[in-house]
Amino acid sequence: MYIITVGAGDIGTPLIEIATGTGNEVVVIERDAARADEVASEFDCMVLNADATVKETLEDAGADRADAIITTTDQDATNVMVSLLAQELEIPAIVSVVHNPEHMNLFKQIGVNTMENPQRLIAESLFRSVDRPSIVDYMRVGDVAEVFEITVTEAAPIAGLTLIEADEEGLLDADTLVVAIERKDADAPITPRGQTRIEAGDLLTVYSGSGATPEVTDIFGHYEDHATNDSNGFGL
Repeated sequence: MYIITVGAGDIGTPLIEIATGTGNEVVVIERDAARADEVASEFDCMVLNADATVKETLEDAGADRADAIITTTDQDATNVMVSLLAQELEIPAIVSVVHNPEHMNLFKQIGVNTMENPQRLIAESLFRSVDRPSIVDYMRVGDVAEVFEITVTEAAPIAGLTLIEADEEGLLDADTLVVAIERKDADAPITPRGQTRIEAGDLLTVYSGSGATPEVTDIFGHYEDHATNDSNGFGL
């Protein structure tokens, strides 16, 4: 894949590393000369020390054959301008970081795929690691729903039950689904069915329409302090 990356800062640099490391052809546009030189010396990619909001720069970067452009600068105005130029140049996939949530609709209106402020996502993940330590990993789906990973404890109400039995006992409501099971003695992840029995030690991937609330994680044996829902987040 031919990818144009705009910006080589805290977000752009790891992106460049991933994209070049997986064999993609990458062109980087970076206005800061020192940063551009650093990227050119570290990664196997073409680097333009130029302004991506100038149409000719995108043309020089090979917009006519690019499969995608990803803009990662810390200025939403710059990201919008680059995205509009990319549309004009008919680059098939346009992706941008959005720092101010109030600008999200603007990017969506012009047909740009967006990534919410990464700093906020990192902050939310760090807070979750102390607020809900039983959650191994999670992803927000919409405003409330979440997909998360959690380990089943020996004391879990669901341990030893099949999914059908758990449903009959009211442990799993219509908005809670066990999507996958990783088991130590299994060669591959288990795709759960109604008769699949949940065992202590299983690492479950769970979808919950109400999110990973204490009421949901209790099912898997993690009786964390329900007071974490207090305003300060730590139940203090």
